[in-house]
Amino acid sequence: MNIGIVGLGLIGGSLGLDLLASSPDRNYVWGISRNANTCKQAEAIAAVNIASTDIAEIPDWAIEQTDIVVVCTPIATIVPTIRSLAPKLPPNVIFTDVGSVKSAIVKPASEICQQFGQIFIGSHPMAGTAFQGILAAERNLFQNRPCVVVPDADPVAVAKVRSLWQSVGMNIYECSPEEHDRAVAMISHAPVMISASLIAACGQQSDRQVLQLAQNLASSGFRDTSRVGGGNPELGRLMAEYNQKALLGSLQAYQKSLQQVIALIETEQWQELENFLATTQRDRELYMN
Repeated sequence: MNIGIVGLGLIGGSLGLDLLASSPDRNYVWGISRNANTCKQAEAIAAVNIASTDIAEIPDWAIEQTDIVVVCTPIATIVPTIRSLAPKLPPNVIFTDVGSVKSAIVKPASEICQQFGQIFIGSHPMAGTAFQGILAAERNLFQNRPCVVVPDADPVAVAKVRSLWQSVGMNIYECSPEEHDRAVAMISHAPVMISASLIAACGQQSDRQVLQLAQNLASSGFRDTSRVGGGNPELGRLMAEYNQKALLGSLQAYQKSLQQVIALIETEQWQELENFLATTQRDRELYMN
């Protein structure tokens, strides 16, 4: 396939690496980045065949033969990016994205693409690391990880997007944008806010000696629990801004559960607390892919 990748960070760069490494004779990948150095680095590590800050500098034949354009920019710029690029690409091009929300993206992106005879198929590859940027890109990042693809009235376009993600080793799940957003609010977006709140709560300890001791004693339990709360602040804000309703629902459910735990401890219902923890111990396995 001839693939365009817009946004050459961890996700875009890793996708390009896998596509070119697996089928260098069959796949052609062009890339767009806001940063000229990123373009050079992407070419140097073979994440793309060619990259530029301006789509006008991509060869005409590559643009004309493009099958899929994958928008790997932050959530807030996905729709504006499609609005900017769609007039410069031929009809029948398929756009997809990697955004961690879908309801705020699928409808406006689809409406833009329809104006130019193109198709938008929302997707969300759930893979990543704690690092950012093109130099963080790595092979096999997507292997055996889940990817959501939003169904569409055009089954051929959906199949092509499915095939793209399957070619880099992903397990595909189809669901509506609303179902996607409610699910990721529970297992991805709410944990960021809860983890960040834990870090903030520790920082509110007024006894500086105790706080310093806690910092010295912190081990794997705190590292695991606080990891996502120490991630990219902009990404966390965008999760909340673009998935507000579903995120609030998940946080309110967590708040209710936490209040129940507080009540069990306050009233010294130790056996009931152990039963609660036994249930969560068992149920945790349901979320371990």
